[in-house]
Amino acid sequence: MFRDIRHRFIPFTVLAALLLLLAACSETGGAERVEEGGGTEGGTVAQADTPAATVAMVTHGPQGDTFWDIIRTGAEAAAAKDNITLEYASDADPSQQANLIQNAIDRDVDGIAVTMPNAEALSGPIQQASEAGIPVTMLNAGFSDWQDSGALMYFGQDESVAGQAAGQRLSEEGASTVLCVPQEQGQSQLEARCDGVDQAFDGEYEKLYVDGTNMPSVQSTISSKLRQDPNISHVLTLGAPFALAAVAAVEEAGSEAQVVTFDTNGELVQAIQDGDVAWAIDQQPYVQGYEAIDALWLFLNNRNIIGGGEAVLTGPAFIDETNIDEVAELAEQGTR
Repeated sequence: MFRDIRHRFIPFTVLAALLLLLAACSETGGAERVEEGGGTEGGTVAQADTPAATVAMVTHGPQGDTFWDIIRTGAEAAAAKDNITLEYASDADPSQQANLIQNAIDRDVDGIAVTMPNAEALSGPIQQASEAGIPVTMLNAGFSDWQDSGALMYFGQDESVAGQAAGQRLSEEGASTVLCVPQEQGQSQLEARCDGVDQAFDGEYEKLYVDGTNMPSVQSTISSKLRQDPNISHVLTLGAPFALAAVAAVEEAGSEAQVVTFDTNGELVQAIQDGDVAWAIDQQPYVQGYEAIDALWLFLNNRNIIGGGEAVLTGPAFIDETNIDEVAELAEQGTR
């Protein structure tokens, strides 16, 4: 199974003492910038005195997407603390993401953190990593299938439960017609969100697919739909950048629809403060990135597995006018 030769096994009592030391000490030296885009550039953090390791993080996050920047920031923070060289790569195309996973296997990395939006395309390579003795953690996407893929742990939210929470809140707020807007077809987590909304919402519901790689098209598609159906009371997007496009679409169409969304970034936080977006469901992407790397460190050095065989849930939680000011302070740091 998993390799013991390259990694020194640290007894639990020693590791516990180390964790206490890391928590108590913050001036043991500046954190090294982790290679391949990892690490932190500012501030000082304690660094684990454990064997150096190389971990690949392979996601489906689009380049330049600020939500994924938050995930990567969390991963880099954990890597800097854990004496890990982080190799980050991403591709929204499932076949290309599968190739990136295979490349990590071929490089014989010490661990892999991965998202799985398409189990059919990605479960095979993830299983190959496990069979090669490379421990795998999963984050963000793959909630329904992570255990079958060979991953050790999962960090994210149950997207169906999150969708139901959104649907329930929309019902409580008196929404009449909700338009759920997935930015890509075929991604299981996006479909689960909209399906959850449909299950819990007691008004009229419709789904509208948009091309998430083309923001002008996202705006025009939503705007056109709002013109066609002036009864739409709420536009529910599945990512922060698309919520901002929806805000522009509502204005363009002269609609009175409210915009609500899943996920956040700095601009989205500002939009909630300004009243342009009513609320967002937060799955805490920083936590997902951080824990996916930190959990591999714990496994490599102490064979710890978090969650007891169940997913470790990082959401859902609502961000709205009641807590937005507190979240805004953290958003300035790039962690929310």
